[in-house]
Amino acid sequence: MKGELIFVMNLQRKLTILTAFFALCILSGSVFGDTEAAKEHYNKGIKEKQAGNLEAAEIAFKAAIAADGNYGDAYIQLGAIQFGKKDYQGALESFTTATEKAPNSAEAFANLGRVQLKLKKYESAQESLKKAISIDKNDLSAHAELCKAYYYGRKYNDAISAANSLHEAGGGDHISWFILGKGYQKTNKADKAISAFRKSVEINPNYYNAHSALGSIYLSQGKYKKAASSFKSALKAKPSAYLASYNYAVAVESSDPEAYSTNIKVWQDFIKMAKKNPKAKSRVAEAEQHVKDLKDAKEKAALQ
Repeated sequence: MKGELIFVMNLQRKLTILTAFFALCILSGSVFGDTEAAKEHYNKGIKEKQAGNLEAAEIAFKAAIAADGNYGDAYIQLGAIQFGKKDYQGALESFTTATEKAPNSAEAFANLGRVQLKLKKYESAQESLKKAISIDKNDLSAHAELCKAYYYGRKYNDAISAANSLHEAGGGDHISWFILGKGYQKTNKADKAISAFRKSVEINPNYYNAHSALGSIYLSQGKYKKAASSFKSALKAKPSAYLASYNYAVAVESSDPEAYSTNIKVWQDFIKMAKKNPKAKSRVAEAEQHVKDLKDAKEKAALQ
């Protein structure tokens, strides 16, 4: 009887161990995933993406994630497709998970920062992009995005520092130089702002924002001919920009107030291009009255 009892207890112990083993196998499949199947789905997604079949690629990356929930690269690829589709909330979720699954991936944090920037989560974007740079300091695109995150977040001194670091590392473009210029402008460093804006338009002569910013600084300094030249370039880059047209007229007239014919023409040009723009309604009304006043002044001057 005692021997039978010991046998039963041993049998129960073995069954318990076997049950635990099979449970662990099942748990391993759910937690660690089917990595081989996940890789197959992932590779298929990459091929579909390269072929331009984004819908099929998205399905494949989701299948990879379903097979292995820890597959960080799959979340990155899925987020990239969602970002391209302007599904920024979906991309935010995918890139957030990617940083959790792959905490040492600069790409995951950089992409998270980009989508946070799109969603105007500027402080979060700054932290994500700084993390990306701490992992890979040579990721110049992350440096460029950090400049934007600081600028849009109104941290102008940080934007200046980030832009200078980017340029010293050999990166940057007309936008980063524009951001540098705006940072200097916002911190009352006009000369440095002018230099940065000039560099921006040197890189891209058709960049409206930098031409307009230059014109605004020159106008505030009373350098009317330079202001007029900058606003003229801004209009060339963006002919529908009514504010540039308005400021061009102000600069032209300010440079020679008694050149009535010229001044009347530039104001009439502004009225013509801005009249149908609801945002310009008050400026158009002001300009129409001003043209009448200029015509009267011209007639009086002719009688003298």
